[in-house]
Amino acid sequence: MEFIKADNVRFAYEPAEGELPREVLHGVSLEIKKGEFVALLGHNGCGKSTMAKLFNGMLLPTEGKVTVEGMDTADEETIYEVRRRVGLVQQNPDNQLVASIVEEDVAFGPENLGIEPKEIRRRVDEALKAVDMYEYRENAPYKLSGGQKQRVAIAGIIAMEPDCIVLDEPTAMLDPRGRDEVMETIHKLNREKGITIILITHYMDEAVQAGRVIVMDEGNILTEGTPREVFSQVELLKQHHLDVPQATELAYRLRSYGCGIPDGILNEEECVGALYALIRKE
Repeated sequence: MEFIKADNVRFAYEPAEGELPREVLHGVSLEIKKGEFVALLGHNGCGKSTMAKLFNGMLLPTEGKVTVEGMDTADEETIYEVRRRVGLVQQNPDNQLVASIVEEDVAFGPENLGIEPKEIRRRVDEALKAVDMYEYRENAPYKLSGGQKQRVAIAGIIAMEPDCIVLDEPTAMLDPRGRDEVMETIHKLNREKGITIILITHYMDEAVQAGRVIVMDEGNILTEGTPREVFSQVELLKQHHLDVPQATELAYRLRSYGCGIPDGILNEEECVGALYALIRKE
């Protein structure tokens, strides 16, 4: 059974005075299974961030339905449980860090859930260890690097013990080292704790690490499948002005010049291997 399901979902933001409603999702249907690692891609304005907020009931569909383990996000009686099961990590960690000490910040969510103090202590310690930030538990968040702040924000969600974490471009404001730190944390949570991951990203090298990729364009789903299936559709993606991984782009261009490079190249190692095999053959 699907964990999250969107059924013919439409969404329009409230218009400014004198303007018409602006619909950003035009009948989107998708399913996310428990334990999956899914990357959600697309241009700015294609509806990715709107979908992220629909997944945990922060926004409600204008039409259609979003369910989490069968619970309708529009049902006021179950919305509390929906938000406990689906946590949302935003692009800018400073928007989620609310306390002056790291461990107090991570404790904020469980405290609001009414968890008793001894259990909160356990959850905070485990969450900080899960993101390799336990040694910084008594530090001030403002003294941390961007990658460290984002890992603390993720720990704050983990402490609420969700079944799914939706990350809305969590590495967009980070340097390469910070990006690597966050991606390692995401993989660890998915692999070791079985947490369902929905990663919204502009970075193709992050998308290829997912188990499944969903590509959105102008409020609709353009294509979906494994990273290899999706990024093999170079022509389709280019027609919609969407990027592919650099190694995939290089292999595509080499093929256009007549080189016998196979389809489905996703990373540098595969590209080097294909080039080496081609050189040896010749």
